[in-house]
Order: sequence, then C-alpha cells, then structure tokens
Amino acid sequence: MAPPRILLCGDVLGRLNQLYKRVQLVNKSAGPFDALFCVGQFFPVSPEQLEEFMDYTEGRTEIPLPTYFIGDYGVAATKVLSAASRSHANLGFKMDGLKISENLFWLKGSGKFTLHGLSVVYLSGKQSTKGQQFGTYSQDDVDALRALAEEPGIVDLFLTNEWPSGITNRASTSEIPNAISDSEGSDSTVSELAAEIKPRYHIAGAKGVFYAREPYSNTDAVHVTRFLGLASVGNKDKQKFIHALSPTPGSTMSSAEISTKPSNTTLSPYTFVEQTGPLKEAMKRTNDNTSDTQYWRYDTSQKRHKTGDAGDKMCFKFVISGSCPRGEKCHFQHDINAREQSLRGVCIDFLIKGKCERGPDCNFKHNLVSEGESYSHRKHGSENANANRSKECWFCLSSPNVESNLIVSIGENYYCALTKGPLVQDHVLLVPIEHSPNTLLLPEECESELFRLRNSLKIYYKKLRKEAILFEWASKHGTHANLQAVPVPLSRAAAVQEIFKMAAEKLGFNFVTMNFTNSDGRKWLRTQFDRSCSFFYVELPDGTVLFHSVEENERFPAQFGREVIAGLLNIPEKADWRTCSLGKEEETKMVNELKRHFEELEPTK
Repeated sequence: MAPPRILLCGDVLGRLNQLYKRVQLVNKSAGPFDALFCVGQFFPVSPEQLEEFMDYTEGRTEIPLPTYFIGDYGVAATKVLSAASRSHANLGFKMDGLKISENLFWLKGSGKFTLHGLSVVYLSGKQSTKGQQFGTYSQDDVDALRALAEEPGIVDLFLTNEWPSGITNRASTSEIPNAISDSEGSDSTVSELAAEIKPRYHIAGAKGVFYAREPYSNTDAVHVTRFLGLASVGNKDKQKFIHALSPTPGSTMSSAEISTKPSNTTLSPYTFVEQTGPLKEAMKRTNDNTSDTQYWRYDTSQKRHKTGDAGDKMCFKFVISGSCPRGEKCHFQHDINAREQSLRGVCIDFLIKGKCERGPDCNFKHNLVSEGESYSHRKHGSENANANRSKECWFCLSSPNVESNLIVSIGENYYCALTKGPLVQDHVLLVPIEHSPNTLLLPEECESELFRLRNSLKIYYKKLRKEAILFEWASKHGTHANLQAVPVPLSRAAAVQEIFKMAAEKLGFNFVTMNFTNSDGRKWLRTQFDRSCSFFYVELPDGTVLFHSVEENERFPAQFGREVIAGLLNIPEKADWRTCSLGKEEETKMVNELKRHFEELEPTK
C-alpha cells in the first residue's frame, strides 16, 4: 500500500476560508490527501471572524478533508468545545478525536491513536492555567504521555501546540530564522516529552514562523526525529503555514530503513536544554550528558527522610513505574514508601508535595493507606476517591461516560458488554462492577458469578461452531479490569496456543503453561497474582492457561492479546481497536443481536 498523504498546518486563528482554499489547491495539484493536522491556536482571535468560523463548526460550510486540531483556545472555544464535550457521540474514551462537525475533530488533552497506519501522539493546548476550562493541558495529560512513551513501537507524529524549549541547540545557525526566541512560545515540558517519546516527526505552532530543523538523533533509539515549526494561516510575512508529508508508517518499515540517518543529522538538542528561574538549580547537569528532566518531578526538600545525593528530589520514573533505567546512577530519590502508597491509590501530589492543587476534583486519595487495610474498607471507606474515579472511568456503571448502549447483561459483581471496536462479531468484555485494576483482585466469592458468565458465553459460542478465547492484560498502572472473550472458529482454535507461544518468543519471553479443568485455572491464577507486578494470561478452550508475569523493565504491548488473535484470524488491520470503532447505531444493532441469541443462557436470570 502507498504511504498515507497528510497535510500539516500552523495556527489557523479561525481563518478557515483561507485555510481550505489553500488545502483545495494543494489537494488538486499534489493530492489527494488523507487528513489535515492543525497545531497552534485553531480558534479566532477576534469576534469579527466568528461568523465565518461557525459556518464550518456548525456544518453550514463543508470541510473538504478530515481535519484534526489541538490548539483549543481563542474566541468561542468554550462554547464550541463545551457543546462537543456534552454530545452523546463523544462520550467515552476517545483518543482519536471528539467530533465537532463533519470532518472536524478535536484532539482533547493528550493521547495516542492510529490513523492510516500512522502512530499519532498529541498534547493539546498550552500549560495549565488555574481555572481555565479549555485550551490548556494538565499534569495528568503529561503523565499519560509519559506512560505511553514506555510502550513499545515507534511514534510517527507528535503534535504539540508550542515549540519545545532548546530545539535550536546544536542546529545549524544559518537555518534558524532571526525571529525565533526561545523564551516566547516555547515549553520545557514539551522538550521533556519529545525526548521520551522520540517521534519521527514533531510538529508545533504558536511562534508564527516556519522552521524545519535538521534531523537529530535520539538517545536509546536508532531512528532520527525531524522537527517542523509552522507559521500561522494568512501571516503577513507569507511564511509557510501548510506542509505536505507522505511518511511510511514506522510499523511497516524494515530495521535498515528506520535506522537510516541523513548526512546532516545532529545530536539531540535536549541534552543541553538551558533552564531558567526556579528550575535552574533543580536541573543541574551531570557529566554523563544525559538530561535529568524525565526523572525528577517535585522538590521535596522539606521532607524529613532523605536518601542519596539528591535527597531533595523524588524520582518520578521510580514512583510511577517502580523502576528507573538509570538505577544507582540516578541522582534522585527512589522512595519505596511513596511507591507503595501510590499503588494503594494515594495521590502522588499529596505524597510528594504534601498537598494537591486539584482538591476534590482529584481522582486519588489524600490520606495515607495502611498496608493491612481490608478489602471492605477499601471498598467503602476511601473517602470520595472511588466515586471520583467512577466519574472519569468509562467502565464504571456510575460514570456519565459509560456507553450503556454496549451493555449486554448486568449481574451482581460483573457485567458483559460488547467491546469498543470489536475484533469480530460477539467479541465481548467481562467487566467487574467494582472499580478494580484486575479480576484476580476481587473477593473469591465473585468468582462463581464469573464462572457462570464464562460458561454461558462458551455455550453460546459453541452453537456458532466457535470456541471462546479469554485473556486479560493486568497492568499495575491499570484502572478498571476487563476480561476479554473472543470467539474463534473451530478450525482455528487448535492453533491458538501455538501462535501465542510464537508471539511470546518474538518478544523474548516464554509463557508458563498449566493444564486445568473447570475453574481450577482461575484458582491457580489467584495464587500467582502479585499486586506489585503486571501480568498477562490466556484461558484456552481445553482448560490450558498461559501466564506471563511482566518484569519491571520489560516493555509489554498493551494490545498483545488482541494483536495475536488478529494475526491468527488474518485481520491484522484490526489489531488496534481504534482503527475499527463503529458508529453508535451499528454498535446498538450488534448488542441487540447478541442479547437476542444470548438471552436463553443469560446467567443473571
């Protein structure tokens, strides 16, 4: 297949007539193009432009190309984005864009999705301003991208509103526009994320100038990054505000192709990023030429317990992931107690800074939790932490974001729902009603209901001449568990165990394989469970269980189970659920069909 063809644009500033006039010209001469990504401010700067702008956002004027934007601030931003947030079509976990109007999508906060094979990561808006509803990103958005950076695979496009601080370091001075000032429209957080994510292309706006930096090499990665800063639409200096690109998705490139370095490649600009103000002292460089920006987060100089040379700083990597790639060379504190408390749901801001600026809006606990705290106390006595989580978690039945049209049946401890972006017909999730990170953490009395639900599904699949394959990815960073059940044709079922083992070998590990009957497999899994570790397991039709405990520094793909079965069924294009998500009408039709056939076996009746 030919590589996708995309257009990139700087600050639109509400000038949609001018933008799409240029888009149509470029599309006619060099197209057709598949999508348009807009960075920098998308909304108008003055009310005079509103009529033109609202014609597009309200659907009166046609948008000729699927358009994705991240600069969610400016005149009418609150009005337009509030309406989009309330829209029923935009409820749930949607990292691939909230629909504003036909062909116009808002990339909210931060996220990662796949479009035409390209892996796209984004950070929307500017640094958070207290009390501002839209147009800013939060620390949660940044933390989410840090977690995504740990996932395997290469990011093709990284979209940010503002430029990364220090991007001109080590660049050819002859290529740097005179108008560029690192103090205005630059963001050190963007620099940190770019250094961690290591995208093949980084696109930013907000400075109002065009700048294509020479490619630079990345630490611990073979590929280079190309940075592109774009000017604003209709700028007086007639600088380039639209750029065409046709990148081959990194996932389809050979190792030789991905590691090719142009002759003008420079070293990474981020090892010499100069900080100013209160950050300067905290960001002192060491002789190993490695930036510390991705390891520390908070000044903890007022804490009574200090360890090591950097007792006044907490290692962010260690607290979040339980490990730090720098090991003993890390200059910051590896606080095991803080790590344990974070695993029990305590707010990291509260742990390290002693306070949390989000207050009642925070999704985590603002009190320390004892090691012996019982399940019932966690269930009923964790202040309002679980209630707050339920508001945000799209798996919680009490959440306003739950997509109720996907639900097939509801029991006492579990409910069954069609998965978002099903791999095949009747691909469902078995989801605990309790907000739990994995199904093995629930009380043992919940197992009997899960056993009945699994058996009912197996009988239903058997009638369709299919077998049930169940798997669960339980990340220690996960929030709400879901056990996936996928029907596989009888002709392919015998190959499931072998293909999972082959896939594991490619990732460098071997499954622990155990043979059981009835519910004994689940009982054994509960004995293997360690709440401080991530794990993945598969339950096969003959009772065999494949189990893998994920090591601290191991990179395990979150979509592993789905990817393996997609390969088995010869539908690799469906490995990522975001690429095959359905409209609400089609989802509801599939759920009603499933309810009708599944009704006689309904375990809750």
